[in-house]
Amino acid sequence: MAAVIRGYAMSEGLLGGVLGDEDEKPETEAPQALAGAEAFAAAVAAKLSSSDPEVARDTSVFLKRQAELLELQAEHLRDEHALRLNHLAHQSHLLLGQRLGQLIRLAFQVVIALVVIVIGAGVAVMLHDAFSSHNVVIDAFDTPAALAARGVTGKVVAGDVLDELTRLQSATFGGPASADKLSLASAWSNQLTVEVPETGISLEELSQVLRARFGHDVHIGGALIQTDSGGLALTVRGDGVAAKTFTGASDALQPLTAQAAQYLYAQSEPALWGGYLGETGHCPEALAFVRSVYDRADPQYRPTLLYDEANCVFETGGPSSEVTALLRQARTIDPHFAPSSYLDEAVLLFSYGGEEQAWRVAQKLSQLTPHMAALTRGLFEVPSDVLTRDYSSLRDWLVEVLQTTEGGEMLPGSEEHYLLAAAEVALHDPDAAESALWNAPQATPAHDRTAFAYTAADRTVAYLRGLIAEERGDSATAVEQLEAASVGLSSALDRGQYGLTLPGPECVIAPIEEAAGHPEKADAILASPRAAHLVDCQRFRGDILDHRGDWAGAQQAYAQSVAVAPDLPAGYYSWGVALARHGDLAGALAKLQTANQRGPHWADPLKAWGDALAKQGHWSDALAKYDEALKYAPNWAALKEARAAAAAGAKT
Repeated sequence: MAAVIRGYAMSEGLLGGVLGDEDEKPETEAPQALAGAEAFAAAVAAKLSSSDPEVARDTSVFLKRQAELLELQAEHLRDEHALRLNHLAHQSHLLLGQRLGQLIRLAFQVVIALVVIVIGAGVAVMLHDAFSSHNVVIDAFDTPAALAARGVTGKVVAGDVLDELTRLQSATFGGPASADKLSLASAWSNQLTVEVPETGISLEELSQVLRARFGHDVHIGGALIQTDSGGLALTVRGDGVAAKTFTGASDALQPLTAQAAQYLYAQSEPALWGGYLGETGHCPEALAFVRSVYDRADPQYRPTLLYDEANCVFETGGPSSEVTALLRQARTIDPHFAPSSYLDEAVLLFSYGGEEQAWRVAQKLSQLTPHMAALTRGLFEVPSDVLTRDYSSLRDWLVEVLQTTEGGEMLPGSEEHYLLAAAEVALHDPDAAESALWNAPQATPAHDRTAFAYTAADRTVAYLRGLIAEERGDSATAVEQLEAASVGLSSALDRGQYGLTLPGPECVIAPIEEAAGHPEKADAILASPRAAHLVDCQRFRGDILDHRGDWAGAQQAYAQSVAVAPDLPAGYYSWGVALARHGDLAGALAKLQTANQRGPHWADPLKAWGDALAKQGHWSDALAKYDEALKYAPNWAALKEARAAAAAGAKT
């Protein structure tokens, strides 16, 4: 019996080992446990049947029940496994939904933040526009019902006035004031209809309220009535603009609105109106207007008024001292006028023959801050490059300006081609000059003009053709064209019509007349009061006197050319070339070196320097000068020939 109990206890221990950890075993082990229990039950029953059949039966029954229990547990585990998988899948879906909800909430919050930012930015823009608003606002005019029935409504009248004001502004360059033009608007146009919630106020109305409260707009309005005689009377008035009435015939609405617009333009933008009068050829009226409103004008507009006055004093032939004084006063009041006023002062001095003074003004501009100097980039390079004879730089800038098409082709029909042709001639490239002149506005056909009906374009084209002919050695054509260009030349120069083509264009004609056997014409050109102040006139006078055998007089003329412009290279260059002709190579080299210092990018002194070195047999040094000159005049035929000769000499 003790053996039976031990066997039973052993079976309990074994079953405990099989059943005790069922919750910790994986479900997949349940069939294996069941098979092991059945085999164990059969083994125990077989063992006990030999000693006690009853115990064996009880043990077998017990073990079978345990097997049934294990089978139930296995089935339960299988069902629970499916439920667990379903639960896990449901949890995964829940987590995905939670993440999606978080993303939606985050996106919604971002959208709300962006809306708040946009609204805040819109309010900030409205406030900024309100505080900085300097518009001329044209309100609808009052018109009687009889005129409104004919289509002449208040909006129509205001629209006509607005159109004329816009045209006047578009036609006004205005110099530095052009950036300060008051923007024109009509109070009844561009009205937004977006409503602000709970207020019923549109955004445009809110903007108008802010501008009215904080802005500096000038509101213009008025009335159009029919007079007793059947005509029209248009009255305009506005903030700071005194009322004025214009009368006309019943069908004269357009002339009336034009007169009213001109009056309003003059009253609301006096600086620009002065510029408009000057630019449209009404300088006497412009001078009278500018001087009459200067004392009562807003201080911010006074520099522009001075600028307008300076331009018209120049156009009417006033003294250069008065023009420069006005320009200097303008930039003293407002330093932002410095770049443009320096530019105009240089052009003025250039046109009057003050080349040295113009160069000094150029140096003042270079001392401005980079930002202010950049405002006149290119434009100021024209007088500066011409004065220092940096024709290659001038040519490169002009090509850049003219290459405005998408394909990089030269823009035809532009007046810049005149200046480009002059630069190419100065670079001793007549073919390139001819090409540039071909693309420039052409002169009037000869059969359509009389001898004294040359326009500024006619004179310019003839002048440039003369220079091209001279460069090619065709003296006869050169004289013919340059004499044609000289018709009315003095008056054109006084008015600045030749602008910045070349310094002293009449001076170039003198040596060509001398070479053609017309000494009296050369003397007449060089005897003018203007010639005494021009570098080219004095140095060419020296060349002419030297040609006539007056070496002492020639040297005095060269000295005068240096004296009138000691910081410019042209006088030193001609003097150096003359000294080389007379065998003073040491003196020539000194003058040519100074010319190169004053105009380092001018090829002519470098070539003459190389020529002087070649005469001394210094072939390698001459070759170096020729190579340097070719950087600035790469198509100069005579320079290439001289370089080839120097290269051959250096090899021997």
